[in-house]
Amino acid sequence: MKREDKSDDYLIYSWDDRCQFRCMKPGGQEGGDGYFLGGVALIVAGLYFFMDSVHVTSGQFGAISRMVGRGRSGMETTSMGIVFLPFLIGVGVLFYDSSKKWGWWLAGLGLIMLVIEMVSRIQFRMDIKSSTFLLMFCFIAAGAGLATRGLQLNKRKAKSERGSKGE
Repeated sequence: MKREDKSDDYLIYSWDDRCQFRCMKPGGQEGGDGYFLGGVALIVAGLYFFMDSVHVTSGQFGAISRMVGRGRSGMETTSMGIVFLPFLIGVGVLFYDSSKKWGWWLAGLGLIMLVIEMVSRIQFRMDIKSSTFLLMFCFIAAGAGLATRGLQLNKRKAKSERGSKGE
């Protein structure tokens, strides 16, 4: 846009000159966009098929409940109460007096223990044929190769343009 100064000490912008934006291709240069976009499409398709074939379930025992159970002659506990105990004591101390640092540490440690217990109970299961599994990862690998080739074409073209301008 073009600025025009007026005598009243303010600026008026003319709408005659529009801003022109240069369309940037993958890698910041022109060229290679077909390879890059085709590669990204293959990666997305492979990841979709992979994520679609994974079933997520919850297990019976987590990491902390397994450790507590080993101390009791190998019997694993299914009770989450022992995992909640440090968090609940820490929160209770904080409601009584929030300036106690050990209460903050205990509540934080309890929260970390809860997160570890929940995440360690997650189980992933895949029920697919090996040919489908290989096809999914071939999609991802081919897509990564094409996307990288598209970016490399851009870099080579930029270097050759810089070399021809310098001569």
